[in-house]
Amino acid sequence: MLKSKKMGHVQIRQNSVTALVCAAGIALNMILNAAVVAMGLPLYLDTVGTVLAAVLGGYLPGVIVGFATNIIKSISDPSSFYYVSLNVLIAFFATFLYRRGWLKKIYGIIGTIAVFVLIGGGLGTLIPWFMEQLTFDSESLSARIYGTGYFSEFSSHLLSSLIMDIPDKAITVLIVLVVLRCISEKQKQNLGFVLWAQKPFSYNDAEQSAKSRPRIASLKAKVIISQSISLIVISIVGIAIGVRTYRTTIIEERSRIAMGTAKAAAAVIDGDKVDAFLEKGDAAEGYAETLDILDTMLRTSEDIEYLYVYRILEDGCHVVYDIEIDNAEAAETGTVIEFDEGFREYIPDLLAGNEVAPIITNDTWGWLLTAYYPVYDSEGICVCYVGADIDLELINKKVQNYVTEIVSVYLGFFIVLSVLLNWLAEYTLSLPLNTVTKKVNDFINSDKTQQELDKNVKRLRDINLRTGDEVEMLYDAICSMSSNETEYVRSIQRLADSTANMQDGLIITMADMVEKRDSDTGAHIQKTAAYVKIIVGGLKKKGYYAEKLTPKFMSDVVRSAPLHDVGKINIPDKILNKPGKLTEEEYEIMKTHATAGKHIMESAITTVNGDNYLKEARNMAAYHHERWDGKGYPEQLHGEVIPLSARIMAVADVFDALTSPRVYKPGFPLEKALSILEEGKGTQFDPKCVEVFMDALDEVKVVLAKYNPESL
Repeated sequence: MLKSKKMGHVQIRQNSVTALVCAAGIALNMILNAAVVAMGLPLYLDTVGTVLAAVLGGYLPGVIVGFATNIIKSISDPSSFYYVSLNVLIAFFATFLYRRGWLKKIYGIIGTIAVFVLIGGGLGTLIPWFMEQLTFDSESLSARIYGTGYFSEFSSHLLSSLIMDIPDKAITVLIVLVVLRCISEKQKQNLGFVLWAQKPFSYNDAEQSAKSRPRIASLKAKVIISQSISLIVISIVGIAIGVRTYRTTIIEERSRIAMGTAKAAAAVIDGDKVDAFLEKGDAAEGYAETLDILDTMLRTSEDIEYLYVYRILEDGCHVVYDIEIDNAEAAETGTVIEFDEGFREYIPDLLAGNEVAPIITNDTWGWLLTAYYPVYDSEGICVCYVGADIDLELINKKVQNYVTEIVSVYLGFFIVLSVLLNWLAEYTLSLPLNTVTKKVNDFINSDKTQQELDKNVKRLRDINLRTGDEVEMLYDAICSMSSNETEYVRSIQRLADSTANMQDGLIITMADMVEKRDSDTGAHIQKTAAYVKIIVGGLKKKGYYAEKLTPKFMSDVVRSAPLHDVGKINIPDKILNKPGKLTEEEYEIMKTHATAGKHIMESAITTVNGDNYLKEARNMAAYHHERWDGKGYPEQLHGEVIPLSARIMAVADVFDALTSPRVYKPGFPLEKALSILEEGKGTQFDPKCVEVFMDALDEVKVVLAKYNPESL
C-alpha cells in the first residue's frame, strides 16, 4: 500500500509540473503574439509555447497548448477559432520530428522550419481563401507577386504567405532550441502527462515497450483506428447533414427575401398605367419615378441580382421595366423575351395571373432563384409580374465558407481527440499489455531453474497492474497461473531430486558390492567418477562433441560412472583378488566382466523401461576396455564407433589404474602416468579425451592429493 501511494505521488507531481509547462506555453504564446502585434511586426510568434510544450512533454501537452491558445485568442479575434487546426498540427509535427532527432542536426532544423511553414503559411492560406470574410495577410507582397503576371491570384497569396511565414517559424524554432539547451535530458524525461495503471518504469523501458511488433497491428492501433474511423464517419455525416440543412435554410431565407422584394416592388407599380408604360416607355406619366424607386430597391439590396417587370403573354415576356446593373445591359421597354426552359411548367399559371412559388433555374442567365409576384390593376386583374432574381452562386460561396469553417474547426478537435485517445490507450492498454507480455515471455524463455522461475514470478507481480478492467483480470489470472506453475515445478523438482538421490544410492550400493569383493581397487569408483567429470567438463568447454554433450548426457555419464565395473560381480574371487599377475586363462575370464556388465545393465534397463541414465552405464560397463585403434575388447570397436561415455571412462579408468598401487605393482608417479596416456593418444584412447584431461591437470592433482598423494 505504501508503495502504491508513493507511485501515485510521483504521478501527481509529474502531471502537476507538466500542467505548469502547458500554462507557461499558453502564456508565452499570448505574450509574444501581443508583443509583435503591438510593435507592428509582420510576425505571429503564437506557436513558440506550443512547440516547446510538444518537444518537452509530448503530443498531449503540445496539442493542449495549441488548442487552448487559439480558443483564448478567439475571444478578441473570432477568426482565430478557425486556425485551431493549424496550431495543433504544428504541435503534432513538433513532437513527431523532435523524437526522430530532427532538431539535433542542421538539415533537420531546416526541415522542421519548412514543415511548420507549410502548415502555417501553406494550409493557413486555404482558410481565408475559402472564407471571404477573413482578410489575407501581407497583401502588398501578394499584390506585387500578382503584378508580375506569372502567378494567379491564389498562387500569389499562397507564395506571399509562405515567404512571410519563414521568419516567424525560424524565430520560433530558434527560441525552442535555446530553451532546450538549458534543460537537461533527465528533466525532459520527467515531463509529459502520465496515467500509470501499473508500476512506472524508465523512459527507455517505455520506448522498448512501445516497439513491440505484433503480427498484424497492436491493440492500441486497432482502438485508435476504430475510434478515428468512427469520429470521421460521424463527422462526415454530421457535416453533410449540417451543410444540407444550412443550404436549405439559406435558400428558404433567400426565397423570402426575393419574394419580399418582389412584393415591395409590386406595391410601387400602378397597375392601371402598365399599358401606358408598355406603349410610351419613359414618356409615360409616372414611368421615370417608378423606375427610380425600383433602381433604388435593387441597389440597396445585397442579395438581389436582377429586378425587372414583365407582362406575360403567349409569345413571351414583354419588358415593362428592366433595371440596369453594372455587368448587364437593361432590355428596352416593350422588348419580348422568350421563355426559358426552366419556366415552361409555370407558364399556364403565369398566363392566368396566379401566384407562383420561387423558381430555381440554371440556364441562359445563370443559376438563379426567381420570385414572381403579380401586379394588379384597380379591377383586380393581373397586368404584369415583378421578378426578383438571386444568384445561387453566392449561396454556394456561403456554403463553401461554412464547410471551410466546420472542417478547419473539426480538424483541430479531431487531432486533439486522437492524441488524447492515443494517450489513454497507451497507458490503459498498450503499456500494460506489452509489459505483461514481456514478463510472460521472460518466464517462458527462462532456463526453468527454480531460482529463475521465482524471480520471474516476482517480476510479474511487481508490475502491480491496476486498470480496473478485463486487462487487470487477465493479468491476475496470468500471475496466478505462473505462481501455480512455479509451485508445480518446485514439487516436480523435489520429486526428481528424491528420485535422483535414490538412483545415486542404488548406483553406489551396487558399485560398493563389487568394490568390496575386489580388495585391490581402493576408492576406484570415487576416483574414476571424479576423472570422468573432469573430462566431460573439458570436452564441453572446448566445444568437442557439442551435439552429444547435452546437460542430460553429462549428468548421466557422471552419475553412472561408478557402475562401469559392475560386471566384476560375476568374476570368481580367486581371480578377482589374486595377489599376482593373472594367467592367460584367468585374464580371459577377467575380460568377461565387460560383457557381464553389459548384460546386467540391459536387464536393469528393461526393468526400469524408458530413456534413462542406465543406458550410459551400460555403454561404460560394456566398452570401457575398447581401444581407439580397434584392438580392445569385447567387440573390437574403433574410433567414434565406441560410445563417447566409454571412451571417457577408458581414460579415467587407465589413469587411476596407473596411479594406484596394486599387489603386483606400486602406483606410478603422475609424470609417468601422463606420459603413458600421451603415448596411447590416438591408439588406445580418444585423442580429444586425453587432450582435455591434460589441460585439466590442476583439477586432476586435487583428486590425486585426496586419494593417491604418493603419486604427486
